[in-house]
Amino acid sequence: MTFFNRRYQETLEKKLISNYKVNHCSFEFFPPKNILEEEKLWTSISKLSTLKPTFFSVTYGANSGERKKTYNIVKKIYKNTGIVSVPHMTCVDASPIELQKIAEKYWCSGLKSILALRGDAPHKNYIHDMYAVDLVKLLKKIADFDISVAAYPEVHPESKNYILDIINLKKKVDAGANRAITQFFFNIDSYLRFRDNCVQHGINIEIIPGILPISNFQQLQRFSALTNVKIPSWIFHMFDCLEKDFMTQEVIGSVIAVEMVKKLLGEGVKNFHFYTLNKHKVVYSICYMLGL
Repeated sequence: MTFFNRRYQETLEKKLISNYKVNHCSFEFFPPKNILEEEKLWTSISKLSTLKPTFFSVTYGANSGERKKTYNIVKKIYKNTGIVSVPHMTCVDASPIELQKIAEKYWCSGLKSILALRGDAPHKNYIHDMYAVDLVKLLKKIADFDISVAAYPEVHPESKNYILDIINLKKKVDAGANRAITQFFFNIDSYLRFRDNCVQHGINIEIIPGILPISNFQQLQRFSALTNVKIPSWIFHMFDCLEKDFMTQEVIGSVIAVEMVKKLLGEGVKNFHFYTLNKHKVVYSICYMLGL
């Protein structure tokens, strides 16, 4: 190989690497239920903060005790790490006045980013008084919050069809949402079709893919049943006969997540949101393999 050919190959390789580089990542946690889980949470936050994520998000329960936990955790994360901390907010079992007070408390504490959600119904016959779009409107009236909302590449479990899903997302964007974070998925084409449909309907915010690394396939199947997320048959084959071998499951789950991110990078996606389940080892290894 001549000198010029070597230089051309090196330049091409550098360009390919830069084109397939993750710009930013973010991580989601949930409030722990006991002291042991709390220790694991803060260990995970400490480890993942070294990756300098765009933000950490913390989920939000449907009762006042869980809401207080969310507030305390995001405040502590921001204080200890300096990284933007994003509390989830839901409309379930809370009046507009209560939501306003909660939002004002966040704003005054320096927490100016919110992930606005409708929230899961506490029982089957529950009637929702407010939806995510109403929460986005309420937040924007209070202050200029940076607002993320949810999106569903494989359709929300309660939605009749994907068109209604797109229309609902468009309403949230028109109300002031700054970005959307998707439900986890494993079918890349589902995300790409959803992103294309968003563009066709005038949705111009970033649609950040939500990535759930598989560490417990049995648990994943339960999540899938609740969320309408389809697990491809090839993934079932990958985890066949590994019910109790969680170490191997984690290795396979890491490889699957890395390959998903690489394919999405090839489609122009630069930012990713990881559902950690309050664990850091698998997520950290994935980010390490991706050069974060």
